[in-house]
Amino acid sequence: MNAKPKAVTLLSGGLDSTTTAAIAKSLGFDIYAMTFDYGQRHDIEIKSAQLVAEELGVAEHIITQIDMRAFKGSALTSEIAVPKGRSADEMGDGIPITYVPARNTVFLSFALAWTETLQANDIFIGVNAVDYSGYPDCRPEFINSFEQMGRLATRAGVEGTQQLTIHAPLIQLTKAEIIRKGLDLGVDYSITNSCYDPDSDGQACGQCDACFLRLKGFEDNGISDTAPYQQDARAVI
Repeated sequence: MNAKPKAVTLLSGGLDSTTTAAIAKSLGFDIYAMTFDYGQRHDIEIKSAQLVAEELGVAEHIITQIDMRAFKGSALTSEIAVPKGRSADEMGDGIPITYVPARNTVFLSFALAWTETLQANDIFIGVNAVDYSGYPDCRPEFINSFEQMGRLATRAGVEGTQQLTIHAPLIQLTKAEIIRKGLDLGVDYSITNSCYDPDSDGQACGQCDACFLRLKGFEDNGISDTAPYQQDARAVI
């Protein structure tokens, strides 16, 4: 009996990465989930990632610690205020202060290392270039370029024992389409957390860009988000 192929899947505990992991599982991969504790102010997402990993029955889940607070420059890793109450038009105007410099480059580099040691070929990442906040490392050009670089950067790639593929199954989907795909796969979104500025109990603020896009995606599907939000805090879509 042939073993399932292995796939390293970046799992933040948010809506997109959870859907991506569910897609990878549905495609027949054994999931090796990688979560990062990188000094993010919304570290409640790590607990969500642990719940998601357990729910999906992943083969292994590791939490990797790196400290990106040293580089400053982002509202997610410093005391800079998280923007709230922005419209969709405002989100489309430039790269927001919630961008963490080189984050996906760093994350994919770690995933590449684990993929090689697992003797695997596949990495899954939940980036999205449609309903997103303008991050440069969520674009198809970035993913394609990193994949090419990754094939040159490892012993397995040079020796021809690995053919790296980076899967970004959500990259051209709207948030509503992502949610519908996840629901079709049985994803429990109540245990996920997408908020950039949750309270100490892990309840979403309902007003940051991530909350706005998430809430709009559920509304576009005609359903309510079952994740916990602070009382009377949900954005008006």
